[in-house]
This record gives sequence, structure tokens and C-alpha cells, in this order.
Amino acid sequence: MRSGRPTAVVAGLTGALALCLLNAPAAQAQDTGITVSNIVVNGGEPIVVGTTKEVEPSFSFSYTLPSGYSTDDPFRYDAHPFLYRGDINDAADTGENFIDPGSYTCYEQSTKKADCEGNLYIDPHPSQEHVDSNSDATTWKVGVSLILFKANGNLAAAEREKRSMTVQLRRASKLTVDATPEPVAKGKTITVTGKLTRANWSTKKYDGYGGRTVRLQFREKGSSTYRTVKTATSGSTGTVKSTVTASVDGYWRWLYNGNTTTGTTRTAGDYVDVR
Repeated sequence: MRSGRPTAVVAGLTGALALCLLNAPAAQAQDTGITVSNIVVNGGEPIVVGTTKEVEPSFSFSYTLPSGYSTDDPFRYDAHPFLYRGDINDAADTGENFIDPGSYTCYEQSTKKADCEGNLYIDPHPSQEHVDSNSDATTWKVGVSLILFKANGNLAAAEREKRSMTVQLRRASKLTVDATPEPVAKGKTITVTGKLTRANWSTKKYDGYGGRTVRLQFREKGSSTYRTVKTATSGSTGTVKSTVTASVDGYWRWLYNGNTTTGTTRTAGDYVDVR
């Protein structure tokens, strides 16, 4: 359960904060004294992105303020994590290979400490350039942006910290399934087909994904559990096919477990009536 009152709701951070950090004199790019801890991104799971749908992975963190600053005055400081690739400053200054929060809220725990939660914002639309190359499906680093303002509103100090934690960004995958014939006589052959595709971030389309191991699973009518019956390897265009002997009524589906660049996917069950 969250405790404490909200200190502020922050949205649309990237432009304003990036501008402050970019224009900060070298002498001011120094230790702010803000401590950020307990960073968790997307519950520790990989972030999976398709070709059209915006994705808002969750994140949470805590911060502690330095002497002279208080959670009672949230407009005099800012601290938040972000994802980046390559050089941390190049990514943050240019916006290339950089993913910032969409919004977050911080809950005051004391006059010096707060716990925060919010969402990153990833839009695969070409105009956003968040994921515009399939090479973006890789390991991203976690950084922290820290900034302090003077009482008159001028910049006091700003810095970016590297963290050892990383986050996997993966291309979404899709599967289809068709089990035939329906209905089928007991002892006869059921043919289960489908197609495995995955997001191409360069073209914003889904391409056939060949050479992948896909599991054929079955759930008997009245049961809630699927079990793997066979495995198949997807063809060059992503097609998969397998045959089984009809025995009892139930649902057939395909499951792909993903890999380091591609998310997991499964189909709904296709029901076959065995007579």
C-alpha cells in the first residue's frame, strides 16, 4: 500500500529537462546530492513492443533529497530513471536511443524522502523514432536524471548517473492456429496449422519468423491446463504444421517461448469436437 501524500504529478518531462541539462554550464553539471534507489522497470520483465500500439511499461523508484531541499517544494528538484543505449549523454541530449518517462507520481514519505511510480512511454509510430530499427531489440541500460533548482528558479546543479541494471527490449510476435477437420471422428487425423510472425520495426509490419521451435499444446474439454504434445519448426515464411490422432474433445493451440530479441506469444485454443 502506498503511503504519504503526492508531491507532484510529472508529465512531458523529456523536452524541458533535456533542455536544462543540455544548456547547463560545465561548472553546474555536478553532484546534486540526490540519492535514487529501488528502481524497478516493468516488474523486472522484458518490454515487448509491436508495430502500432503505444506501450507504457511501469517503473518505480525512491529518492532522498540533500540538505536545503524538501518534498514540500517539489518544483525545486527532479529525479527520474530513463533507458538508453550507447553513451548516456549523447542519448539524453539528442533523444536518440533514449526512452524517458511518460509520467509519474511521487508520494512523500518524509520531508526528505519519497516513493515514486509511473510509466515509460514507447510509441512505435515512425514519427516518434522510439523503436525505428530492429537493432533496438537488445539490452538497454538504466540511467538516472537528477536536477536541482535555486530558490529563484535558476539551475543549481544537474547530473546523469549510470546504473548497473539493464532492461531487455523485444519485438512482439504473433501466432495463428487452425485445427481441422471440425468435427472429427475418433482415431482419425487432426491437422493443426498456423503462422509465426514478429514485428519489423523498420517497416512497421509483421514478417514471417522462420526456423523457430513452436510448441503444439492441447487442453482437454473440462480441464484448465494445457500440455505440450509436439514441437514443430516454423518454415521460412513462419508457417507451422503438425498432425495428431483424434481421441477426445478439446482445444489446440501453438506456443512460442520467445528469445532475447523476441517476445513470447500463444494462440487462443481452437476447439475440435471428436465423435
